[in-house]
Amino acid sequence: MTAILPTQVCGEQHRFEKLMEYFQKEDSNIDFMVACMQFINIVVHSVENMNFRVFLQYEFTHLGLDLYLERLRLTESDKLQVQIQAYLDNVFDVGALLEDTETKNAVLEHMEELQEQVAQLTERLRDAENESMAKIAELEKQLSQARKELETLRERFSESTPMGASRRPSEPEKVPTPVPARPSALELKVEELEEKGLIRILRGPGDAVSIEILPVAVATPSGSDAPTPTPTPTPGVPTDGPVPPPPPPPPGGHSDAPEMGPGVKAKKPIQTKFRMPLLNWVALKPSQITGTVFTELNDEKVLQELDMSDFEEQFKTKSQGPSLDLSALKGKAAQKAPSKATLIEANRAKNLAITLRKGNLGADRICQAIETYDLQALGLDFLELLTRFLPTEYERSLIARFEREQRPMEELSEEDRFMLRFSRIPRLPERMATLTFLGNFPDTVQLLRPQLNAIIAASMSIKSSDKLRQILEIVLAFGNYLNSSKRGAAYGFRLQSLDVLLEMKSTDRKQTLLHYLVKVIAEKYPQLTGFHSDLHFLDKAGSVSLDSVLGDVRSLQRGLELTQREFVRQDNCTVLKEFLKTNSPIMDKLLADSKTAQVGQRWPGGGEAVGLWKKGLEGHGHSSGGWGRKAHLPGGAEMKWLVS
Repeated sequence: MTAILPTQVCGEQHRFEKLMEYFQKEDSNIDFMVACMQFINIVVHSVENMNFRVFLQYEFTHLGLDLYLERLRLTESDKLQVQIQAYLDNVFDVGALLEDTETKNAVLEHMEELQEQVAQLTERLRDAENESMAKIAELEKQLSQARKELETLRERFSESTPMGASRRPSEPEKVPTPVPARPSALELKVEELEEKGLIRILRGPGDAVSIEILPVAVATPSGSDAPTPTPTPTPGVPTDGPVPPPPPPPPGGHSDAPEMGPGVKAKKPIQTKFRMPLLNWVALKPSQITGTVFTELNDEKVLQELDMSDFEEQFKTKSQGPSLDLSALKGKAAQKAPSKATLIEANRAKNLAITLRKGNLGADRICQAIETYDLQALGLDFLELLTRFLPTEYERSLIARFEREQRPMEELSEEDRFMLRFSRIPRLPERMATLTFLGNFPDTVQLLRPQLNAIIAASMSIKSSDKLRQILEIVLAFGNYLNSSKRGAAYGFRLQSLDVLLEMKSTDRKQTLLHYLVKVIAEKYPQLTGFHSDLHFLDKAGSVSLDSVLGDVRSLQRGLELTQREFVRQDNCTVLKEFLKTNSPIMDKLLADSKTAQVGQRWPGGGEAVGLWKKGLEGHGHSSGGWGRKAHLPGGAEMKWLVS
């Protein structure tokens, strides 16, 4: 029997004709119309296959559903409107989808073009930055050389002209001596005692000079505080005669006073009204600030300009009793077990066989290439793998015994025969090290040169920023205000200590010392708001470790010296001769750049100074409302400090 379709029973030419006929006629029965629309939604939109859903949707469109729904658009029945809107929201517009697909393809093509352009611009920008840093580094070296020449000319001019001495800055505190080598320490001591107010130098008629000892400031009855001068020398005594030894330090003086550098003035501890927390910075001794930025800073002037009473109120400790010093725990150094000596055994022979298969060269060809420094025949990767199999002393003793016994070569495996031939190469370790150096030298130079240029350019940018110097001066002033009464005044600090500005919080725990400094700078020193605009190339230099770069430069220098020694032993080697002729000037320039970078890094903090400044300007801080916000620097620049 043949199946009877529903369309045959109802006499329909198309499916759903009767449904649409009654749906369009029963416009007065709202509940029936809602049921019809609900049925249509279920039939069309419950199908998972997208193509079948479009087919069902087209069937209802062919029967006039879309036109009828347009007429029902203004119906007042909310239930019917919900069903109609549900149908319209899920309708697939194939034409619109096709247009979207074409638009998407065009957008993707345009995006690929933009990405390619961005990559090209990024490459051009990188080249321009490297070129700019190289020019700045060269200018920095020329400036340094010009300063040296200027200083030399000044010294020659002072020595050659009789009035040269009068043009120098006068130092009345020092006692001149005919021989500067011996009494220089005495001059410094006399100057130091005079600056401390312990002595006074009096000049009499002619060349006579006398030293007056000043009394220590103690409570004395009135009339008894007159100084007792020392006997004045007779007018005939010249000033370049021997000066009496300085008096001993007064009672109660500190014998462990820090050693002062030349031109460094002693600082007095600051007595605060309240007990203040300690700033755990890494302070520099007076003798350590020579040649750094701190020789030009005057934190005492900053304290005279600021009212520190508000600072004391906000940052005083809750408990005003004696503080407890917590000692740092020392970690135990992990002891490594002594490595055992290795032999040419099964595992080592297996690894050697794998390495030889990678080289795809015979033992004689490999050894010949090593003897003639033929790096192209070996390849750098294979050479570095082969370096791991240099014969040990024990293996050499086994090889020597094998040769003394004159045993046949057939008893040895392929790896053993290679090791026998390998060990016969004269100065094998030196040759392997030289070959490795020859292969790595160009790439290492190309890697180090932009890093050195970045450090030189960034250091020049930092050193020339007067605003940054003033900010460091403010930080030094606040640190001494906190610490000097307990730890003594600091003359400088390492830049790693800037991280602790976020660790010290106010008494109410709502702000840090960093936020307070930002507020002080914004209110009292608005001219410092744009200090960050003076700093350039920190992105490049922040990722460079000067210690690591200098270590690589020293390694290259040792490698070049090894190559020179090998060339002296065999001066007929054209490979070494051409290498030294081409790359010795490059190495000299690299050494000069490394010295310039070291001079440019004469900021406290060593080789990490520029990197730490980069971190200091791009880390995260928190505001008075909690840790979720950012601390804003003066002028709207965000100071997002890094906390490890």
